[in-house]
Amino acid sequence: MNILITGIHGFVGSNLVAYLKGKHTIYGLDIVSPEKDGVEKTFSWADLENGSIPQIDAVIHLAGKAHDTKNKAEADVYFKINTGLTQTIYDYFLASQAKKFIFFSTAKAAADKVDGILTEDVVPTPVGPYGESKIKAEEYILSKDLPADKQFYILRPCMIHGPGNKGNLNLLYSVVCKGIPWPLGAFDNLRTFTSVENICFAVQGLITKDIASGIYNMGDDEPISTNELIAIICESMGKKPHIWKINKGFMTGMAKFCGFLHLPLNPERLQKLTENYVSSNAKIKAALGMKEMPVRAKDGLRETIKSFAGK
Repeated sequence: MNILITGIHGFVGSNLVAYLKGKHTIYGLDIVSPEKDGVEKTFSWADLENGSIPQIDAVIHLAGKAHDTKNKAEADVYFKINTGLTQTIYDYFLASQAKKFIFFSTAKAAADKVDGILTEDVVPTPVGPYGESKIKAEEYILSKDLPADKQFYILRPCMIHGPGNKGNLNLLYSVVCKGIPWPLGAFDNLRTFTSVENICFAVQGLITKDIASGIYNMGDDEPISTNELIAIICESMGKKPHIWKINKGFMTGMAKFCGFLHLPLNPERLQKLTENYVSSNAKIKAALGMKEMPVRAKDGLRETIKSFAGK
């Protein structure tokens, strides 16, 4: 298959190229176009209109504005990129010969907070421009008439992890590296993570199998608590975990104070680290005809953590 991947130089894009090369012919679409192993050629967004892109069988849309936990990005930037680019590439897909379209949305497009287990049939209630811009992109895809010979897949992954990807996991890793006790042990939570290897496996299935169009949550099978994650980090580094159960109210106040000073532990990051956010992956597994994802949550997280130290 000829596959066009937007945002091909990002973390997920790079992993998809490594996973799919040899099986398919891959083209990129990005704001930068350096040569990349496994990619025939990377095109610019302007090339969508000039006819220089060869015939494509599947489009994987990854390009987007990532969630800014420091809250420095302007709201219109999210809508210009996350909504606007999705409209552009989906219109291209509809007019092209391509049969498959995969859009990487986010679980935050469905819900900022989760009571119980998040499923695909929830009424979306995003909070903030990141989730709101993603749901607008989803709505655009859903609003268009889809030819009978085409299929689309809207994926809603939770926190993505994998070797080389840092984000909030790097904050936890830094805490452990410095020998600082984890002060949020009083927050007893569970949340779903998503191994990039599981994402690659699912994408390969979606583009090669006859699977119904629709919205699909993406996540590892087992939810993990932040305290468990700290223990995994310590285990990977050969350290003993030190978890302090400090009063929740006190730590919430500290996060507000730190946010005012632009320190790493701001209220939004505190929520992300301690919230309950469990997402069901039952629908995507049923569609792919599998009982469990190939990578277990704890195994994938161990590999992610080891990559930070270059192990």
